[in-house]
Amino acid sequence: MIRAEQLERLREDKAFDLAVIGGGATGLGVALDAAARGLEVVLLEAVDFAKGTSSRATKLVHGGVRYLAQGNIALVREALSERAKLLANAPHLVQPIAFVMPSYRWWERSFYGIGLTMYDALAGRRGLGDTQFLSAAQTLALLPALRRDGLSGGVKYWDGQFDDARLALALARTAHAQGACVLNHCRVTTLLREGGRLRGLIAQDTEGGEEFTVRAGCVVNATGVWVDAVRAMDIESGAAAHAPMVAPSQGVHLVVDREFLPTDHALLVPKTSDGRVLFAVPWFGKTLLGTTDTPRSDLPLEPMPFHDEVEFILAEAARYLTRPPERADVRSVWVGLRPLVRPDAEGEGEGDTKAISREHSVRVARSGLVTVTGGKWTTYRAMAEDVLQRCMQAQLLPDRPASATAFLPLTGAPKRSGESLTQSPGEHLYGTEVEALHALPGAARWLWRDGGGGLSEAMVRFAARFEMARTVEDMLARRCRLLFLDAAKAAALADEVSWLLREELGTGFDADASAAAFKALAAQYLRLP
Repeated sequence: MIRAEQLERLREDKAFDLAVIGGGATGLGVALDAAARGLEVVLLEAVDFAKGTSSRATKLVHGGVRYLAQGNIALVREALSERAKLLANAPHLVQPIAFVMPSYRWWERSFYGIGLTMYDALAGRRGLGDTQFLSAAQTLALLPALRRDGLSGGVKYWDGQFDDARLALALARTAHAQGACVLNHCRVTTLLREGGRLRGLIAQDTEGGEEFTVRAGCVVNATGVWVDAVRAMDIESGAAAHAPMVAPSQGVHLVVDREFLPTDHALLVPKTSDGRVLFAVPWFGKTLLGTTDTPRSDLPLEPMPFHDEVEFILAEAARYLTRPPERADVRSVWVGLRPLVRPDAEGEGEGDTKAISREHSVRVARSGLVTVTGGKWTTYRAMAEDVLQRCMQAQLLPDRPASATAFLPLTGAPKRSGESLTQSPGEHLYGTEVEALHALPGAARWLWRDGGGGLSEAMVRFAARFEMARTVEDMLARRCRLLFLDAAKAAALADEVSWLLREELGTGFDADASAAAFKALAAQYLRLP
C-alpha cells in the first residue's frame, strides 16, 4: 500500500531537501515542481488532499475576466498561459466550456463584448474559441432557461472548467511518481529550530498516532487560509506575534438540478445588484450557482454559509432564470475560504475582501520558513515556480535547472478527452487508467448511477489502492464528488462505501465510525441557514 511505504520513508533517518506543509493546490504544485527537478521532497497534509479551499472552487480554470476590467493585464496574460498548460497536461480533468453573458441593457452587449474580444487577443494562439456577439434569439437558443423579458442579446466566450479535487489528487500522485513522499492524514505539530534556523518539523500520523521527526533544509508553509497558524508556530518564546498575512473571504455555492439550466453552456452575470459576479455553471449533471465574497474572521475546516449569502444567490438566480430555484431545490451547499493577501503586514484596508489581492505572496522569515498564500487554482504551477525560485535565492535549496512542469502530463492524462465535465462524472475521469479500473472487482457493479456516469464498486477499491483514500469522506467528497453534487445521495451510500473500504484497508479501519462521521458531514451540506 502507498501509505505504508510513505510512512516507512518518514521513519528513515534521512534529511529531505524540502518539506511542504499543506496538500492543497499550492503545496502540491510546489512538491511536484521540486520533485521533478530531482530534489528530495516530503509533503504532509493534516486531513486530505484538497480538503479545504482547493476542493471548493467554482470549477473554473480562467484568465480572470474581472482582472481584465481592473486593468491587471499581466495577471490575465499569465493566467491564460497557465490555463493552456492545464488543458494540455490534464485533458481528462480540465476542459473548455462556453459562457454566455446575457444583455438586458442596450449598452451591455457592446461593452462586455469589446472587453471579451480583448480577452481573446491576450490568449492569442492559446484561445479556446472566438467571442461571439449574439442576438436575443441566439442567446435563448444557448440558454433556453433564461428570462426573456427585456433580453436584448448576449455575448458568448470561452474559458476552462475542471474537477478541482481530482486535479489535486492527480498532482499528489504525479509528485509521488516523481519520487516525492506525499502523505495525507499526517499533521505537522512542531517546527524544529537549531541556532534560530528552521531545520525540520515533527508530524503525527492521525490514524495511528505515531510521531515522526522530519529533517529538511527548507520548509514551505502552503496551508492556504491557515498559513498564519503555522507562522505562529515559528515564533520563538517571548517574541512578538507576526502580523497576519491573510484576510479570509467566504465563497458559497449552491447546487441544484440540471433542469434549472438544461444546457452545456454556463451563464455569467458580470454585475449583480451589489456589484458581484454570479455564475450558473453546468457541472457533472447538476447546476452550480455562486458565488459570494464575504469577509470572515474565523477559520473553520467546514465553514457554513450565512443566511444572507444563500438569499443573495437564490434572489440573483431568480432575476435571470425562468424557473427560480428555491431552498428546497438545493441538493448541496458548500463553502470555501479564500486566502486573500492583506495589502500590508499591518493589516490595514480591512472590510472589503473584493478589493484585496487575489495574487499570491511569498515571504521568507528570518528562521527560513517560506510562506506562500493567495493566488488561484489556475496559476498554481506558476506560483510553485515562484516559491522554488525564492527558496533557491535564499539559499534554502540547492540550485536546480528551470521547472520541468510546464509540459509534464499529470497521472492518467490522455492525449485528449472526448467527454464533458458538464455531464455526469464517470470513468472518463480516470483517463489512461481506466483499464486498471476495469481490472478491479466490481467494475460492472454500480453503487450510484446517473446517466452515463456514477460510482462503481471498483472506483472505491481503486481509490483505496491507488488514490490514498482513507475515509468515507475522502471517497465521496473528493475521489467521487457526490457530496458536492447531492449530499442526500452521498449519505445513503456511506455504509456500503465504508465496508468496501474496510475490505481494502483492513480491520484497523473503523467502518462504522467513518460512515457515521460522513453522514454528519453530509447533513451539514444540506443545511441552509
